[in-house]
Amino acid sequence: MPRRADAVDDYGAAIPQIILSSTDSDFLDQLIPVLKDAATSNRTQSLIQSLGQYSIDREADIERIGLTKHEEFLDSVGKLQSVREGTVSLTAEILTLNQSIQASTEKLAEQKEALVNTKAIRQNIADAAAALKESLKILHAVNHAHDLAKGQHYYAALKSLDDLQNEHLIPILQNRYATQHRLADVIQKSIPASQKIISEAVMNDLNTWLYRIRETSQFLGEVAFYHTELRRSRHRKRTDEDPYLTNFKLNSAIELVYDENEEFDVLNNEEVQVNFTPLFEALHIHEALGQVEKFRAEYAATRRQQKDLLLPSSVALLAEDESSLSSLLEGIAGFAIIEKATMRKVPHLRSAADIEEIWESMCNAAIKLTSKALNLVSNAEELLKVKGFIALFIQTMEGWGYSVTALDSFLLALFEKYAELLKTRFSEDFQEIVSTDDYMPMAINSPEEYEKVVNVSWFTQPSHELTFPCVLPFSQMYPLCCIDIRNFLNQFYFFSDDHFQHPDIIDDTLRKSLDELLTQKVCQCLVERLSSQYLGQIVQILINLEHFETACRELEQLLIRARSSTSAGGPLKLNATEEFQTNKKAAEKRIFELVNSKIDDLVETAEYDWTPSSVNPEPSSYIQTLTRYLENIMSSTLLGLPREIKELIYFDALSHAADKILALPLSDDVKYINAYGVSVLAQDVQYLIRFVESLENGQMLRQNLDELQQTVDLMQSDNSEEFFDISTRNKKYGRVDAMNGPILLEKLTAVSNVPSKSAPLSNFSSRFNMMR
Repeated sequence: MPRRADAVDDYGAAIPQIILSSTDSDFLDQLIPVLKDAATSNRTQSLIQSLGQYSIDREADIERIGLTKHEEFLDSVGKLQSVREGTVSLTAEILTLNQSIQASTEKLAEQKEALVNTKAIRQNIADAAAALKESLKILHAVNHAHDLAKGQHYYAALKSLDDLQNEHLIPILQNRYATQHRLADVIQKSIPASQKIISEAVMNDLNTWLYRIRETSQFLGEVAFYHTELRRSRHRKRTDEDPYLTNFKLNSAIELVYDENEEFDVLNNEEVQVNFTPLFEALHIHEALGQVEKFRAEYAATRRQQKDLLLPSSVALLAEDESSLSSLLEGIAGFAIIEKATMRKVPHLRSAADIEEIWESMCNAAIKLTSKALNLVSNAEELLKVKGFIALFIQTMEGWGYSVTALDSFLLALFEKYAELLKTRFSEDFQEIVSTDDYMPMAINSPEEYEKVVNVSWFTQPSHELTFPCVLPFSQMYPLCCIDIRNFLNQFYFFSDDHFQHPDIIDDTLRKSLDELLTQKVCQCLVERLSSQYLGQIVQILINLEHFETACRELEQLLIRARSSTSAGGPLKLNATEEFQTNKKAAEKRIFELVNSKIDDLVETAEYDWTPSSVNPEPSSYIQTLTRYLENIMSSTLLGLPREIKELIYFDALSHAADKILALPLSDDVKYINAYGVSVLAQDVQYLIRFVESLENGQMLRQNLDELQQTVDLMQSDNSEEFFDISTRNKKYGRVDAMNGPILLEKLTAVSNVPSKSAPLSNFSSRFNMMR
């Protein structure tokens, strides 16, 4: 930048000094600062007036001098004529006058020389004025370029500088003898600095624009998310009207065609307007300066810095800070949208590789921050909100052509944690339901309550067949577990709403998790309670197991209908179904054990006198208690069991009772049995048979007592020898054990009026050995 000349206060005093300079170089050295000052301070007209005034003054001086001497010359001529007319005596005076004329002539010559010098000075002034005029044109062009730059007309300013060079500076510089050569040289050297000033001004405007864009990014992302949410709503409405459209997701070609009437420019709408003019202007200026590559590098570096400023050090996912993640994703979305729009509007400024690199770095940073924050989340609903934010982010950016593979993979990891949290929560719920159940049939007071139970559980029975209040076969834990199972299914499938690219994984994980919950938290807990000594509780567990098995089979069909098209086809089996079925057998076995144990206790109370002297007409108290017990459990405790299970229990109980009663006379402690003792036993057996025949399936159940009945008949037979005749024994005593019959007959014979007790014993023993 050339040093600015000192300001001149009065051109009237300066111009004589310039004109009277001794040399040309001194003349120019004094003239140039005056010209610069006049151009800088807009006093060019004052300078011209001063020069004109100086010229007029000099002309007046010359005229005055000329007129004054001419009058003296005329006077001299007049005097000469007078002298000539005079006398010769005046010769001496003439000579003197001649000398005077010579002196006047010399003086006139000096004045003429002064006049010539004055004309040269006027020519110099004219040349200076012409040079000044040309210089003023140059200075005016320079000032015009700077004025354009100040008015932010940067490209016009560059064009003005270019015109200045081509029209003025270059021609002058090519002529080394041109008057404005030094001025042109100084201005030419200042042009790069002027271009740099323009370039810096453009970059300042661009940086201001970039700052505003960065501040607008989050709001731009929020608007883009809102628009995507509206598209979601419209697409859901269309799919409700036409289920075929469920095959086409958001951003698919079909969805875009359906939604083309709802065009929306996220960069230019009522909410936000992004003007790319500063960017275009900056690029245009740098193209004019030949600095495109430098500009691209600076712009890319600035955007990378803004990207780093956009990413926080951490995010929060908890309910009170849920805006933290959404703000981050909105900011990233707005930033990426501007990058993509920039590439589309100015393809040679931002390459696809650069934008993808920035996009991947932002996605990886967001995933890293979110993954770190997930460690503090223990609520599945919070994860569902996180998934909602990320899914909305994915669908928005997928519409702008960005790759969302990394985000889809992160959603898979998010789902795994979501599934674990769900399983943990429902495990606790199932365990609490099972542990706090009263294991009593569920009481229903009204049809409304019944409808609620039927709607949530897999149980169907027409309500018109019921009389309210009533009781349902299962306990309260069954519908409560069914509610949790349905909620568990719904919670799982909530994750697949809107956007999730792995529905087959949801199907598989759901099946495994449901299997684990039903097997370990329901079935296993019920099995652990089978150790109870309360028959009613065991019966209720068996009934619950029966209904849970039915529920599992219904669940299998439900999962088949609900699974996605990408999942493997074919039948679907839950391991829990087999577990409930298997442990239902264990519950039945436990019921048999408790019933048979009670029968054992009752039979052990039997106090038979095997050798009484008479017969009591009333049945024994233990047999009456036993029949009442069997009757009571069938009409109350076992009432809720399925018919086939009840019959099986009754069948086993009667068979066990017959065996235990038969074991009484076979005991080693019983040595002798007389006819009265057999009559007492026969009376009790007949009481038991009458009780069994009174039951609904008495004829079938009575078969369990055939061995006991035939054994008693054998003991009461007058001809016991028939037992040892194979043909007769098969007809009359076919159910009597071949080993037990001789033993009982020996005990009867031992008390008969036979002189020797040893002979019959040996006789029966020999026959028994023959039979064996």
